[in-house]
Amino acid sequence: MNYETIFKKYKNAGQEHVFKFFDELNKKDQEIFLTQLSQIDIDQVSTLIQQATAHKLTQDTDQLEPLPQDIVDVSHPQWYQNGLQLIAENKVAVILMAGGQGTRLGSQDPKGCYDIGLPSHKSLFQLQAERIQRLQTLASSFYSKNSIIPWYIMTSGPTDIPTRQFFKQHNYFGLSEQNVLFFKQGVLPCFNLQGKFMLEEKGKLAVAPDGNGGIYNALHREGVIKSLKERGILYSHCYCVDNSLAKVADPIFIGYCASRHTDVGIKVVAKNNPEEPVGVVARRNGKYGVVEYSEISDELANMRSNLDGSLAYGAANIANHFFSTDFLERVPSFANQLEYHVAHKKIPFIDASTGDRVFPKEPNGIKLERFVFDVFSHSEAFSVLHVDRADEFAPLKNGSGAGVDCPETSRTAILNQAQRFITMAGGHYQDQSIEVEISPLLSYGGENLEKLNGKFIKKSCILNSLDDVYSQ
Repeated sequence: MNYETIFKKYKNAGQEHVFKFFDELNKKDQEIFLTQLSQIDIDQVSTLIQQATAHKLTQDTDQLEPLPQDIVDVSHPQWYQNGLQLIAENKVAVILMAGGQGTRLGSQDPKGCYDIGLPSHKSLFQLQAERIQRLQTLASSFYSKNSIIPWYIMTSGPTDIPTRQFFKQHNYFGLSEQNVLFFKQGVLPCFNLQGKFMLEEKGKLAVAPDGNGGIYNALHREGVIKSLKERGILYSHCYCVDNSLAKVADPIFIGYCASRHTDVGIKVVAKNNPEEPVGVVARRNGKYGVVEYSEISDELANMRSNLDGSLAYGAANIANHFFSTDFLERVPSFANQLEYHVAHKKIPFIDASTGDRVFPKEPNGIKLERFVFDVFSHSEAFSVLHVDRADEFAPLKNGSGAGVDCPETSRTAILNQAQRFITMAGGHYQDQSIEVEISPLLSYGGENLEKLNGKFIKKSCILNSLDDVYSQ
């Protein structure tokens, strides 16, 4: 679209102020700016702004109910075989939400590139890639099939190019390039408290990722749904990159959800305590969803179950999901019913009166986002799998030294899990100062370590293969 067409659209929407400095830009920057403006659905965004400024999200806690017992289950051995067979039949994909930057970790790289300090110095991306490789090997050998788990990785504007380069630089961590597919989540303009778009630069709108709930639009817009169907994928495991213990394409989870004809599934862990700042899976108005900790009163947060004394609202969300391809395909049919969440943020901007860049000390603008769990209420067959936090949830949120959800706790969680695997296999540590890292290429969930039965591990090491096991 040319300048006149774009300007008219923005003027009709009451946003023509974004052209205030247009004549100051050189020709190339003008073209770049017009390209950005043309990619915004100005009518849709205007509607969203009106809804956001007129409506404050309120929740009636009296309409909340804990999860019913019949919707929650724990692991069963049969589900593992069911899931592994589906993987062997190439009916399972993995969708990774990896749009986050490592800013809070003190890194400018995408969060998945982060080294949490393991002896091997593997990044989160590498750990997850190797878990996929191991599952492909297990499924192929068990069912004599060439098993492939395609990995769809959702990036954001800031992380897209660095993520692609990181994978290419590391030869896709042993996976086939054609089975590692990248797609980018969308962005929405930021706006001030009067509903006006903000400029990050004189020729650039201030925009922000549309939240991890933007994954559904991106799956359709970027052709992922089409790819899933062409590959014959029936089910996808979707998770966040910052969980260092994520059991990627977990056969137990896949088998469990498939056996229940689930269209949306979620893993939960028990809340550590009533005050833990984590959303919980519950029912609101009879529909399943995630209730943020800020929405639950102290009374409900401390409520106990009459059955076992556990927290009634204790099913903590760990952003670990199962989706049927059929469900993902029908999201557009109800997408217009999903509300955007309002986030008040400190957003640097260009002052229209002076042309100066301003760095506010207080929240001055609004970002709109959707969450991945916003679609849960539209599930027709919802399932919940309760898993052990120690084996499945070690999030990386905070910088080194924070003491919680940080590189040190993630590192410890992985090494502690390795010790449990070795103990279950009948192995022993000579003393408690020993640290052993087990490569996911050797063992996904504790299998393949039988040779350690009766052995004492005498020194810290990395177990990369059975040769390393034999040498102990």
